[in-house]
Formats: sequence, C-alpha cells, structure tokens
Amino acid sequence: MERWIFFILAAVTLAGAANVLAQRRAVHSALSLIVSLGALAGLYALLGAPFIAAIQVIVYSGAIMVLFLFVIMLLDPKSEAEEVDKNPGLIFVALPMVAFLALALFFLIRSAGTPEARPADGPSAIEAVGRALFTEYLLPFELTSVLILVAILGAIVMAKKKV
Repeated sequence: MERWIFFILAAVTLAGAANVLAQRRAVHSALSLIVSLGALAGLYALLGAPFIAAIQVIVYSGAIMVLFLFVIMLLDPKSEAEEVDKNPGLIFVALPMVAFLALALFFLIRSAGTPEARPADGPSAIEAVGRALFTEYLLPFELTSVLILVAILGAIVMAKKKV
C-alpha cells in the first residue's frame, strides 16, 4: 500500500509541476505550485522525514507562496479579476481526484503504526537545527528576512500608481 501512496504523491507532484508551466495566468500557476509542494511534503513524510515535511508545508507551501500570490495580485490585479473560468466540466475532474487523494490519505494514516520511542540521551534533529539556526546561522537567517521585506516593499512601489 505504501508503494501506491508514493506513486500517487509522485504523480500529483509531477502533474502540479507540469501545470505550473502550462497555465497562462500567474495566479493559477502559483496555486499549482502549492499543490506540487504539498504533495512533495507528503513524499517527505512517507519517506520518514516528518520534520522536513512540516518545514515544506509551513515555509514553502505556506509563507513563500503567500508572498508570491500577494506580489502577483498586487502587480496585476485587473487581468486576473476580469478573466473568470466558467468551465463546469472541471468539477468532474476535481471530485474524483479529491476522493482519490482522501482515500490515499486514509490508507496512509491507517497503515502508520505507533512511532518507536527514542532514547532521550542526546538532542533531537529538530533541536539541533534550531540551535544551529539561531546561533551559527543567525545572520544569514535575519538577512533573508530583510531581503524578503525589501522585495515586498519593492513590489508595492512598482505597483503604486502615479497620481
């Protein structure tokens, strides 16, 4: 069963990545990238890396993609708002896909056993990453946050209309 879930998540990842390139609208492309990154997080979880899976969802699928969508909508709101898809046939594709993914998630949760207890003699991998991030790599971490802030401000300045 685990092999099938892997193939399903891999197919969703590849389909989402291909859809990023196939979409004509930037917002739809960014939403496809969120689907691809979410399925990639599922692959990480399936391969036994729950911390990387959580970081994938929180950082990339969450924070970074929200910034992408914010900038896309800020720079070109008219073209996205005017063109609305009115294709009722998409529901016939979406519903089986949602049901299939829900079934795969159900079997993944059902097949997961209880986690093995680790001895608490040393620091966990998460604690080690946290210590390294806030001691040795504090300056690059803070510079990255400042860079993202400057990028958002630059997008606002570029989108501002001249009065």
